[in-house]
Amino acid sequence: MPAAIDFTAAAPLLLVALVLGYLLGSIPFGLLLTRLAGLGDIRDIGSGNIGATNALRTGNRWVAIGTLIGDAGKGAVAVLISGLLAAQTSADQTWMLSLAALGAFLGHLYPVWLGFKGGKGISTFIGILLALYWPVGLLFCATWAIVALVSRYSSLSALVAALLTPVYLAWLDRWELVGLGVVLVALVYIAHRGNIGRLLSGTEPRIGQKKAEDTAEG
Repeated sequence: MPAAIDFTAAAPLLLVALVLGYLLGSIPFGLLLTRLAGLGDIRDIGSGNIGATNALRTGNRWVAIGTLIGDAGKGAVAVLISGLLAAQTSADQTWMLSLAALGAFLGHLYPVWLGFKGGKGISTFIGILLALYWPVGLLFCATWAIVALVSRYSSLSALVAALLTPVYLAWLDRWELVGLGVVLVALVYIAHRGNIGRLLSGTEPRIGQKKAEDTAEG
């Protein structure tokens, strides 16, 4: 995680970053957009997940694209706003950005408005990475695409790309963000534990196959 700071003095601003991130991250774009499009409740469709992959199962690709952009955007906006706030104050920027990112990710995974049942965080993870340090965000996307092309597993692609994120951060000398990367990766794996079980048992559907159950959702 970032370097040590005086938490007593910094606590109010750090709390603002965390709470702001959580509130932005908890906006359920998949649910809102499916309802606005007159498609009902996304939680009653497909896997019941609120992410972009399940939004695509509504048959409306624009809803899915909007969900993807919204979920990625809320992670990016949380980080960018906290960065601006840090620049206007004496707050440590790395801690502000890290807590905003963590808050946004937790908000997407566990939104209070939906009984703490949210998405799996990949779209939000991408938005966070692009806002924190865009080269790592692009490396994540490239890794996802390569693994998906070879394996045809969306979930495996997300898991491999996430696992390599701290490595990419270290490789590009962004050591102050490596700790955050490790925490976010752990949350990704927790959210994808069902997918991991199906990958190990050989029952995880490949990209393009009909899904009987929940797969890797944004």
